[in-house]
Amino acid sequence: MHLAPLPFPRASLVGKWAILPTGACEAHGPHLPLDTDVRIATAMAESAAARIDGRVLPPITYGVARFARNFPGTITVSAEVMTALVAEVLISAHEAGAAGLAIANAHLEPDNVNALFAACRLVKERTGASVAFPNVGSKRQAERLSKIVPFDGHSGIYETSLVLAISPRLVRGHKKLPAVDADLGQGIARGADNFEDAGGPRAYFGQPALATADAGRRLVRELGDILAETMDSSRR
Repeated sequence: MHLAPLPFPRASLVGKWAILPTGACEAHGPHLPLDTDVRIATAMAESAAARIDGRVLPPITYGVARFARNFPGTITVSAEVMTALVAEVLISAHEAGAAGLAIANAHLEPDNVNALFAACRLVKERTGASVAFPNVGSKRQAERLSKIVPFDGHSGIYETSLVLAISPRLVRGHKKLPAVDADLGQGIARGADNFEDAGGPRAYFGQPALATADAGRRLVRELGDILAETMDSSRR
């Protein structure tokens, strides 16, 4: 079996940005791979690294993934573990001479995002270094991405377009999937803690059938811009 090489930086981190992609291993409907978020985060990191002198670290492939816990293939870790692991990796990168630290995250489950913010605080406490971490799920960033395609929650047109651009062979049967009108964000707001209760019985929302690789390529560029802008702002 042939394994693709990890995107490990061959050059030293000294004087460079260290960008850590973070994702999850969780169900993404019947049409997308379990590591969808990892692939998106890595593409986001690589896009930003092309704009700012950075090195993309090997990704963290697990996260807090409680919403998809009832679907096969999902593996979750606790928020405490996620915070500690991300913080330790970034602290190590700082000690290796990285000039800046950044997180490219595509797994937007609230508890996971909060765990990442906690990691940023822990890095700051221990090293004095700030971590550039744009929350792609925030209202401001979601509205920005929605100018390309609807930011329709989990495994819809947004994520399906991205995977069509990044790993098209891994997208299967999305054209035949009916639209799911339930809004994941509204489901979370009313207290849902899993995809089924939020209205996504097959672990997807929105309209994956409308996804295109062209939209995905534009999204990758936009995600890279968002991260690069956050990195640049953290220098000031």
